[in-house]
Amino acid sequence: MAVDPPPRPRTRVVLADAAGRRGGTDRSRADLAEQTPVGEALVKGLMRAQLALALRLSLVVVAGLGTLPLLFVAAPAVGGFTVFGIHLPWLLLGLLSFPFLVAVGAAYVRWAERNEQDFAALIRRPEQ
Repeated sequence: MAVDPPPRPRTRVVLADAAGRRGGTDRSRADLAEQTPVGEALVKGLMRAQLALALRLSLVVVAGLGTLPLLFVAAPAVGGFTVFGIHLPWLLLGLLSFPFLVAVGAAYVRWAERNEQDFAALIRRPEQ
């Protein structure tokens, strides 16, 4: 004959107790998941920060590369310089502009990820 194990004692589960234990530590994350106005405001803040970063860096690119043709038109003698047998406008706009654009792109990625990390830290931090 098989011996039945003794029955386990019953456990009463009350949802109000579980909600009370959790507290409000994860309210920001819940606001995001439930798409409440608070969560929407948090996401809009992140989007605004990313847009501001993109606009600032695009101004850097426009100022860095956009003013070179103006310089060559305003001062034609500068356009006549040669470096290693290459005219300065070709060297600056055709060759050196690419490392400049890569550097601006790398800076954008680094700062955009920092914005996202700050946003995630804001969401993860406990309510105070």
